[in-house]
Amino acid sequence: MIKVISLSILLIIACSSGFAQSHEAATAKRSFPNAKRDISITTLDTNGVRALVAECINLEYTNTDSSLYYGQRALNLARKINYPKGEANALIEIGINQVSLNNFSTAVKVILNAKQIAEKNNLLEEQANVFEKMGVVYDGMNDYRKSLNYFKQSLSLFNSVHDKVMPVSVNFGIAGVFLEMNELDSALYYNQSAYNGLIKYKTEWWRGLVLYTFGMIQSKKGNFGLALNYFKACIVFNNKTNIHLLGPKYAIETAKIFQKLNRPDSCIYYAEKSLSDAKIGKDYGGMINACDFLTQFYANSDAQKALHYSQLDIAAKDSLYNYEKTYAFKNITAFDEQERQYEIETETNKIKQYTLLAGLVVLLLIGFLLYRNNRQKQKANKVLENTLTNLKTAQTQLIQSEKMASLGELTAGIAHEIQNPLNFVNNFSEVNKEMLEELKAESEKPKAERDEQLEIELINDLIQNEEKISHHGKRADSIVKGMLEHSRSHNGQKEPTDLNAMADEFMRLSYHGLRAKDKSFNAEMITHFDPNLPKLNVLQQDLGRVFLNLFNNAFYAVNQKKKTADAGYNPEVSVTTSLENGQVIIKVKDNGVGIPDAVKDKIMQPFFTTKPTGEGTGLGLSLTYDMVVKGHGGNIEVDSKEGNFTEFIISLPIT
Repeated sequence: MIKVISLSILLIIACSSGFAQSHEAATAKRSFPNAKRDISITTLDTNGVRALVAECINLEYTNTDSSLYYGQRALNLARKINYPKGEANALIEIGINQVSLNNFSTAVKVILNAKQIAEKNNLLEEQANVFEKMGVVYDGMNDYRKSLNYFKQSLSLFNSVHDKVMPVSVNFGIAGVFLEMNELDSALYYNQSAYNGLIKYKTEWWRGLVLYTFGMIQSKKGNFGLALNYFKACIVFNNKTNIHLLGPKYAIETAKIFQKLNRPDSCIYYAEKSLSDAKIGKDYGGMINACDFLTQFYANSDAQKALHYSQLDIAAKDSLYNYEKTYAFKNITAFDEQERQYEIETETNKIKQYTLLAGLVVLLLIGFLLYRNNRQKQKANKVLENTLTNLKTAQTQLIQSEKMASLGELTAGIAHEIQNPLNFVNNFSEVNKEMLEELKAESEKPKAERDEQLEIELINDLIQNEEKISHHGKRADSIVKGMLEHSRSHNGQKEPTDLNAMADEFMRLSYHGLRAKDKSFNAEMITHFDPNLPKLNVLQQDLGRVFLNLFNNAFYAVNQKKKTADAGYNPEVSVTTSLENGQVIIKVKDNGVGIPDAVKDKIMQPFFTTKPTGEGTGLGLSLTYDMVVKGHGGNIEVDSKEGNFTEFIISLPIT
């Protein structure tokens, strides 16, 4: 069944929402050359952004290319004049266009980008709009629980800002989700709320779809006469408003009701009307629905007509497939190219600003030094002393910066680790709440009507869910206790430690820390732990930082190689422990970019780094070396081949 309700929501939102020429227009035109219309935007300000967004909305369901063209222009102009509200609205409408092309992953990405902008700038209406659109997206993906969650968040926000009109849209969306879940009483409740709102606030553009939903609910309940009245009312309303996209849907549902009422003449009339309206509006989905229905209708009575409509059905499906494939690929590519160009321009401007600022600082510094040199030669020794003090301070600050960077990466990993069990606890708690409400409703029934088997099943499910909540709660508790143990001040006291468990924990924390920065990053984690490895007396904080530094470098190396390697490249990071000749051997290996032979002997030196400027302090491996060699009397070696792999080998004495 085609997602009638979801697509209809988008259409009405487009109709009810009211939300520059120059470089922005030219850039967008290159990305969307098939745009059919053009409006003249003479004001390169917030009014211009709003006008472009409004035009994007107006064209969403009549010309996708043109709609995306104006959406991109609005986005470019909003960014140029630093207008976050306009930028968020433009991204929302671009995302909705991607939904209409069934590009759900791109839609989620774009709309969540709008969500970040709205939250950062405390734009409550835009946040509510984002939640509503996310509800539509997940409804289209058949993820009804997420869809309902987003719709309800949207409803709460719209109410908090005292918006009287948009809750009609949200209630209608919730009704559509419950209808597709076949929870008809809930669908009827929310659709009635939407209807009450449109009557109270005179939002007449909703009437056709709300009546349509009433008809679908009554049809599913078997009240065909009542459903027929609703669908006929939809057709009358549609003829007044001339919204061609919805006409085929109303007509085909009317035909289905007449078929169930055994009135073939009326059935054929409305089915052919649906096909005719769909052809006028170039609604391939509507054409397919009508042709499918007519083919099945004539299958047993008129083979020639059945064949005719079957051929029309195939042609419509081919047209729809070619249309969606062409536009989906083209518009994803166009939007991604626009975003890439924007990021390049932003980064280039930053580089120019930093270069200019650095040049100015250098000139000022040179002038200051010359002035000081000419005016105060007698204070040269004092200047040298101050310089030495400043260098020591800078060194201390860099060391502290390295510690804070490690702490940040560790915190990101811990947050990701603890989020999983917390999600399970929250989800099962929500499920238990619904089951308890159902159990309460059952228990309040008269004894003769109560379903004892259902009550037993609900109680058993509640017990199982509580066990799962307890399990995941203990998992979260163990993670917190483990991290508190690692963070506890040990005052230089070594303690017996399971190195296998420590290596495994910090490997996952490092991985999730990088994933928190770059969601696209993935790598395979491989462990080879010696089960007979004895506990070793170590400084847990120091050795934890050693593991974190080595794993961070390993994941960074495979991520860098992933950006330039062939499609078949599979990033891998492994850790191996063993007991050899009275020593514990720990090996951390990656198949990343490797270390050039020319710098291999320098990597343990303070302030030496192979990372780009701004991405490393040059102290990570230096501190790692000191902690292993000076702190634990061990040894650390490196084996690497540029472009292939890097392996760090740590040796720690048992005593």
